[in-house]
Amino acid sequence: MSDNDRAPGGDPLVEHDPTVTYEPLEPGEYAPGPHGELAGAFGYALVVTSGPRAGLTYVLGDGETLAGRTDEAAIFLGDVTVSRQHARFVVDATGLSVEDLGSTNGTYVNRERLDRARLQAGDEVIIGKFHLVVARGNA
Repeated sequence: MSDNDRAPGGDPLVEHDPTVTYEPLEPGEYAPGPHGELAGAFGYALVVTSGPRAGLTYVLGDGETLAGRTDEAAIFLGDVTVSRQHARFVVDATGLSVEDLGSTNGTYVNRERLDRARLQAGDEVIIGKFHLVVARGNA
């Protein structure tokens, strides 16, 4: 260990903010099964199947989840094709729904531009360049 690897006083440096690497999966490796199921004990999730964040899965808890380009969005979709506050996903006793929040480019469900829609496992939601498939937990 060199002197560059030590803090003032001689103690070893400990990195508290490590670098994380991301290796995208091959197409099809991250897609939900034929019935929109994904392994895990959760109600609903959104799987990014294409776009800049392909391979990521967002698990949706009860209540509202904001998707957009703002730092406050739980589903951060950092691209100029996405509005800052683009859409809201809501999980409640009746299931999962999505509501467009007046975005510039719209929110599409199964290739149809909609202001509001009830979602089922296997439905595709398009927000800007991002294609997200609705999945249900199977555990």
